[in-house]
Amino acid sequence: MQTLIDLSHTIFDGLITYKGLPAPVICDYLSRERSKEFYVEGTEFQIGKIEMVTNTGTYIDCPFHRFERGKDLSQIALEQCAELDAITINAKDATEIGNEYFEGKEIKNKAVLVYTDWARHWNTDKYFEGHPYLTGEAAVYLKEAGVKLVGIDSHNIDNTGGRSPPRTYHLVRRGDIDS
Repeated sequence: MQTLIDLSHTIFDGLITYKGLPAPVICDYLSRERSKEFYVEGTEFQIGKIEMVTNTGTYIDCPFHRFERGKDLSQIALEQCAELDAITINAKDATEIGNEYFEGKEIKNKAVLVYTDWARHWNTDKYFEGHPYLTGEAAVYLKEAGVKLVGIDSHNIDNTGGRSPPRTYHLVRRGDIDS
């Protein structure tokens, strides 16, 4: 029997999930009480409303995020993201995650899930500062090794310190990584 594991964090109204971006707004579009105005007695329902930026909580980053002509999530086949063979890489307490974490491991055609234990800082200010990330060289290594998907339990897979685009961005622009 196959076990599915949900790696998502619960998102609630007002939760800051990406520093500097607006918090999600989760509310009633039509409350149960208000719905009673439109229907016969004893009939009520609720319609919820969610407003949030796409970088909210646990998400899949697609090429369109960085490249105008890149694929967005609606253009990514479900098979690219679900029911993949996977391997977990233990990078607990690491900050800069380089090739050495992946070399010699069976990663071709797999989802590579990088465990850093950074998720323990979820919903705290520390989550956004000094988080673990993959080096640009590691990104190229994983691409060349034929990895299908990479996940990390961190604020971002790239180093977000500074204003320059992430190293992986420069590698993609050069054509070393498919967009």
